[in-house]
Amino acid sequence: MLTGKLSRFEGRLQLPLIAAPMFLVSGIDLVVAACAHGVIGSFPTANCRSAEQLDQWLQIIHDRLQCAADAAGRAPAPVCANLIVHRSNPRLADDLAVVLRHAPEIVITSVGSPAPVLGPLRDAGALVLADVASIRHAERAVAAGADGLVLLTAGAGGQTGWLNPFAFVRAVRQFFQGPLVLAGGISDGHALRAAQVLGCDLAYMGTRFIATQESMADPAYKEMLVASSADDILLTRAFTGLQTNMLTPSIVAAGLDPDKLPERGAIEIARDIDVGAREARSKRWRDVWSAGHATSGVHDIPSVADLVARTIGEFRAA
Repeated sequence: MLTGKLSRFEGRLQLPLIAAPMFLVSGIDLVVAACAHGVIGSFPTANCRSAEQLDQWLQIIHDRLQCAADAAGRAPAPVCANLIVHRSNPRLADDLAVVLRHAPEIVITSVGSPAPVLGPLRDAGALVLADVASIRHAERAVAAGADGLVLLTAGAGGQTGWLNPFAFVRAVRQFFQGPLVLAGGISDGHALRAAQVLGCDLAYMGTRFIATQESMADPAYKEMLVASSADDILLTRAFTGLQTNMLTPSIVAAGLDPDKLPERGAIEIARDIDVGAREARSKRWRDVWSAGHATSGVHDIPSVADLVARTIGEFRAA
């Protein structure tokens, strides 16, 4: 049962779950499939090449979900755009304007303070969740006025945190009673239920959704996840300047030595989280893939419908 600020979504979720926003992975098909089956579907606006393409994506997602709702006789879970709010993002203002035109219900902010976008999003009626990787970041996001927090814990795929989830959640619950989302290590319904018991309202599931039929991930990426485990995850700053969890086999396949990766400076969004810039890289760098500790829970490549049904069964059993 959803409470507080999340109660507006009551009856629309089959699970207290967000299909996490993943760069170059979360696209139209994955978002639509997640929302149609009762899971909040999210995607980074940076997955679109331009604000114009973002506008097209949001319209297509809306239209397809309307058809799904008509067929199912129930409202889908909300769509959630993920805005990269770092000061080096040259598209932030344009992407924000597009998101606002589509009457957002929920938005996630990443890589920086949510303060610059909170006012317009609040005026549009959106629930704003800020992702944070430390207690200090959580305190600052709350002070800025974020409606909820996404706690990036040790083991989250891609951009990650370093804190143990048990310690992180309980520490934040000492000063914040709003919506909390646990990110990191959620691969099945048992882990999802544990996140609730710990004190979270929702959880991210990212790595497990990479290996679904609807994700935009390269087929070789999906197969590598099936063949890998948490032991194959490497925490490094070499690829974006931020602490990220990466698949070691993909680093090796690119001809790189995981023990001798180059040093990186600060993140630059136009270079590190941009579709065009990523495609311009040499193939050896382009095919280095991220994943989290939940890799150990990836054993097949199902449809989103099958994955959600399986997770519902596990969640109820737990």
